[in-house]
Amino acid sequence: METNLRHPSLNTHKYESLSGPNGEEIFEAYVENKIPAAFRVFWYYGSAQGVITILTITLHP
Repeated sequence: METNLRHPSLNTHKYESLSGPNGEEIFEAYVENKIPAAFRVFWYYGSAQGVITILTITLHP
């Protein structure tokens, strides 16, 4: 995520059922995939270029 938020392995995509505190679009990125303990990162773009705010890092159900 640090070097490329759109790297294919992250499978970054807009998360439709949430919005940020000021209506920001929320994105989901994969930390791990296809394993029982897979994690997801939910984040949105910050107020300055190159800044993101992470809402949560959570286990994928």
